[in-house]
Amino acid sequence: MGEVLSQSEIDNLLAALSSGELDVEEIQEPGEKPVKDYDFKRPAKFSKEHLRTLEIIYEHYGRLISTNLPVYLRKNIQVAVASSETVTFSEFTNALSNPVILGIVDFAPLVGNVIMELSPNLGFAMIDRMLGGQGAPLDKSRDFSEIEMTILQRLMVVCMQLMREPWKNVVDINPMMERIETNAQFAQVIAPSDMIAIVSMSVKIGDVEGLMNICLPYFTLEDVMDKLNTKYWFSTMQKDDSTDYEEHIESLIKRIDVPVKAVLGKSQVAVNDFLSLQVGDIIRLDSKVDSEMNIYVGNIRKFTALPGSMKENYAVQVTSIVREGE
Repeated sequence: MGEVLSQSEIDNLLAALSSGELDVEEIQEPGEKPVKDYDFKRPAKFSKEHLRTLEIIYEHYGRLISTNLPVYLRKNIQVAVASSETVTFSEFTNALSNPVILGIVDFAPLVGNVIMELSPNLGFAMIDRMLGGQGAPLDKSRDFSEIEMTILQRLMVVCMQLMREPWKNVVDINPMMERIETNAQFAQVIAPSDMIAIVSMSVKIGDVEGLMNICLPYFTLEDVMDKLNTKYWFSTMQKDDSTDYEEHIESLIKRIDVPVKAVLGKSQVAVNDFLSLQVGDIIRLDSKVDSEMNIYVGNIRKFTALPGSMKENYAVQVTSIVREGE
């Protein structure tokens, strides 16, 4: 609320206006809106809302990496979103080291490419871990060999495929790794002056820490910019997921192959007799020909059966179900 003038101050103000000592335009100047400079070389195409939504997407992506990548590296991995910002592509490439790990990803059905940048120390730690080491980085950075690049490409493809689920609330993407570059000069897939959003993710593999940067060009996300807001994001999420997954999980379990073995019988043989076995020798078992045999699923006895044959194959006929292990 503005300051309230007293009656004497109002009289003095009117007197000053009548005598010409005070100009009306001078009174109106402070109320004018300030003019802000606009840099046309760095247009503000990404709002704070857009960046916040991208952070939400890649927070989910980080959880997927920390869950799935340890399957390959056999090492604990921690991933967290560190920051997000908008810069020009030239500023991004100028800040890159040499060598660098740049994955050029086709972000279909969106137009253009997305770049995944991985710190070299993380790359060498992954390679060392995949080759049986402790996951230690190199003391001095060097270029990657062809074998190392093949290993890195496999891991980068795994990381790339994990992007599908976090993006499904915005658009169903089908990313494809086009190539991996170790020199930023060969990754000029975006005009230097184009604006990009960079989501920086802190990755820790054991004791090795580094950054994974996701470079998202504006012209690639232009068609879905309206969907990059938290209001749309949360409105598309299912608030009450009442879907019964029991039948789906049961159908998946039914397609899993499990080893089944039928044990005719057992016998103890001396090592000397075992070494002297010849074709045609007979080993006496502890079961009779007409006695039931045990059927094991995995290492659990589940059935009893009688031996027999079907056409030209050996077979068993199940006689009872054993409830062990239930």
